[in-house]
Amino acid sequence: MLLLTDPKDKETVLAVYLNQRWWPVEDVVKTADPSRDGLISVQTFRERIVLFVLNYIIFGMLEGSSANDAFFLPHSATECAKILWRNGEAVAFYSVKMKGSLCDGTTSQCYMLPVLDTIFVRRKYRRCGLGMKMLHDFCQSFMAEDALGISCPISAAMYQVCQKFLQTYPEEQKRLWEVEAPGDWSQRVNIWLKIQMESSPSGKAEVGSCMETTQTTKPR
Repeated sequence: MLLLTDPKDKETVLAVYLNQRWWPVEDVVKTADPSRDGLISVQTFRERIVLFVLNYIIFGMLEGSSANDAFFLPHSATECAKILWRNGEAVAFYSVKMKGSLCDGTTSQCYMLPVLDTIFVRRKYRRCGLGMKMLHDFCQSFMAEDALGISCPISAAMYQVCQKFLQTYPEEQKRLWEVEAPGDWSQRVNIWLKIQMESSPSGKAEVGSCMETTQTTKPR
């Protein structure tokens, strides 16, 4: 994919070359299709391009200036993802590592549970409940699973979303775990328990003890 960058700032992308013409970045993530509304699974090649632009260009180059933001690598062609469309524009997305899928191309380890791997909301659409909406959709998509993961490390902003979500949907408190691949019981920490421990008077000292116990003991 060809990108046109600002000669004075190579990190600023001005346009993307698609279908034998240059498109402004904002036009790539827009649609005239009225059926595109809400969360829609990424399936077509065009949707893959929108996902790439949202992830690698808008976040990675244009909006990812905060030191607290994580850096997302480009998604593979087989990555399971959903884009959130609103008013004809792609405003957010999340991707999932499916249970049983390979962790990477160098080992034979597979994920032991579905894991929400990346999640991003455009800056101008934040504080509108979209993070909560995507987290709820993720949980609803895997109702048959006893445990669901969120990829470690979880950012401070995402922890705030998780706290609000788990307070709103207490039935999910036992299902959501912060995990490292592949996500066996020694590589996961219950998110709600961690939030509770961090808000306790003892603070982080208790978190370390709790994490050690949680990682080595399968919950009842």
